[in-house]
Amino acid sequence: MPRHITTTIQDGIGHVRLARPDKLNALTLDMLDDLVAAAHGLRADRRLRAVVVSGEGDSFCAGLDFGSAMKKPSGIATRFLPRPWRGTNTFQEAPWAFRRLPVPVIAAVSGHCLGGGLQIALAADFRITHPDATWSVLEGRWGIIPDMSGVQALSELVGIDVAKKLTMTADKISGTRAQELGLATEVAADPVAAATELAQQLATRSPDALAATKRLFDGTWHRSPRRTFARERREQLPLLLGPNAARARVANSRKESPDFLPRQRRLVP
Repeated sequence: MPRHITTTIQDGIGHVRLARPDKLNALTLDMLDDLVAAAHGLRADRRLRAVVVSGEGDSFCAGLDFGSAMKKPSGIATRFLPRPWRGTNTFQEAPWAFRRLPVPVIAAVSGHCLGGGLQIALAADFRITHPDATWSVLEGRWGIIPDMSGVQALSELVGIDVAKKLTMTADKISGTRAQELGLATEVAADPVAAATELAQQLATRSPDALAATKRLFDGTWHRSPRRTFARERREQLPLLLGPNAARARVANSRKESPDFLPRQRRLVP
């Protein structure tokens, strides 16, 4: 069976594409497996600098293909079981594995961004949307709740009242409105081009600093000041003493662009 996920890397930038355009990139169970595998594979590449996630054709992702998924109840049950060492099941890991990548992840959203598709977008670090894209926490129309890491992501982006309203009503909103609410980072006429441009800009920065920034913000955003200050210290010292910061200092003193080494192995727990 075709797997409908493609992954390429060019100039240090990974491109993950949902490739089922005839079905608006609606998710099959196999596609969930392949998203997990794609993210885990990218994590092992220390030369990776950023990742762009998009959908082929006119849509980002119309959510779970219930018609396909419900043909395999045992497949749903298997993927619903959590992995204790990660704290996620397959449905949750498919988006959240991208949050765990030590590089910036940018979702480029056009057309439909519904249900599970929206949760994939929300797991990215940045979301660039077409103004006329359609966003929805669509699970409510099916009598269920978001369960692919979306509740955690929503809690980081919008107030609890907005999250409840989006989830309870399952209203469809435009990309422009998604940006106004804080779901999307910015609006662009060509989200893939804008996402790639941002990825290229980020690729000029130290990969160690980018990884530390992502860990720092994701690990402390809703934590106490004391915990945040301690994490800042633990992240900063290896950066200050590391080779990529040294290269940045030398390059800046010479008014040149730094030539960074591959991302260093993580030193901070």
